[in-house]
Amino acid sequence: MSIEDVQKHSVHTLVFRSLKRTHDMFLSDQGNAPMKFDESEKLKRQIKVQDEFGPVKEAAKREVRSKQMQQVGGVGEAHNGTVQGDSDHMRNAYDLERSDPSSRALVAVNIGQQQMLVPKKAPTMPKPNWHPPWKLYRVISGHTGWVRCLAVEPGNEWFCSGAADRVIKIWDLATGTLKLTLTGHVSTVRGLAVSARQPYLFSCGEDKMVKCWDLEQNKAIRHYHGHLSACYALDLHPTIDVLVTCGRDATVRIWDIRTKACVHTMAGHSNTVAEVKCQSADPQVISGSHDCTVRLWDLAMGRTRVTLTNHKKSVRALALHPVQYSFASGSPDNIKQWKFPDGTFLQNLSGHNAIVNSLACNSDGVLVSAADNGSMHFWDWKTGYNFQRVQALAQPGSIHSEAGIFSLCFDHSGSRLITGEADKTIKIYKEDETATEETHPINWRPDIYRKKKY
Repeated sequence: MSIEDVQKHSVHTLVFRSLKRTHDMFLSDQGNAPMKFDESEKLKRQIKVQDEFGPVKEAAKREVRSKQMQQVGGVGEAHNGTVQGDSDHMRNAYDLERSDPSSRALVAVNIGQQQMLVPKKAPTMPKPNWHPPWKLYRVISGHTGWVRCLAVEPGNEWFCSGAADRVIKIWDLATGTLKLTLTGHVSTVRGLAVSARQPYLFSCGEDKMVKCWDLEQNKAIRHYHGHLSACYALDLHPTIDVLVTCGRDATVRIWDIRTKACVHTMAGHSNTVAEVKCQSADPQVISGSHDCTVRLWDLAMGRTRVTLTNHKKSVRALALHPVQYSFASGSPDNIKQWKFPDGTFLQNLSGHNAIVNSLACNSDGVLVSAADNGSMHFWDWKTGYNFQRVQALAQPGSIHSEAGIFSLCFDHSGSRLITGEADKTIKIYKEDETATEETHPINWRPDIYRKKKY
């Protein structure tokens, strides 16, 4: 192209001509359809069929095969053909599930007289119930050692505490004032329980002693001898007059309250039994041990019904749900929820990452866990949602490491939470009355719920 041509035409015209030449150059290629490859088309269809119909593509063949087997079975079984057909349908679905792992995402659904395999929806985590946050409102001082155990009286008027200073103190629940001090143990008091049927308080300690205190005379009236080492926890049976204790001798012992006789010495744990709980329905005794197991005991026979071995670290805490037929166990690896009577695993509550010393649950479905590092987590029982975390502060004069919480206890209304701590104090928490769902919303997203491995 000469210089005169460039000067003759505008830039717009030159650009347009260039575009036209480019278009003409590639037009011949655009007009031709791409070559058809039979192999690639076949492969594409196979992949699509496998993707959409893979789980059920063999089901029709199995159905035909099962019908042939029924025909071979003879005329003699014709009268119960309907029942046989239904059972074959169920067996085919079961065989399919066993033989093809991908079909486990299917569920059998009856539609009229026929049965279909339909995809199973991924379960979504239900929305947790809203709970108001808890706040500290009272700190009680008086013990001169670590506060190791707590118990609330059935009338909900007072509570008692046992500590490493070897004394049991009884406090007014409403005012927090000291009412009584009981002395008699010669080592740390580790367990307390108040009877609902008699005016008795039961205590146990690291001195191997289990004592029954008469609260009308304010003195020990019975001693239960038998533990070979420190006694770590006790609980009263709600309907029978028996006392259950456990300790460092790896046994759970059942005592008749009146006669002081040891009814059962239930052996099976291979290490210290740290916690024991009683309930009126079977299994009536539940124990957690440093051998990383939880055992459900047959009280009548005095032997183990079920051993739960899911925990990887020592189990120091148990909590029974006051309404539901379930319980929780606490360990440094996880807090696990279980269903009675067979100890069916429900779910993990993860996130503590510390030695869990105590668990408590109230009828509103609030589960509280307390750890050795002073952390306290509040969980929604149904969903396992952790709605609040509290870090206990050691009292002035205590060293930083004395922030551990050893014991948790709800009062009988479930509205006050009492904690016994390593800084020698007792702290009482209550729900924040000013909180609403707007001021403290649930930070929750409906993700697909994946059951954690245990």
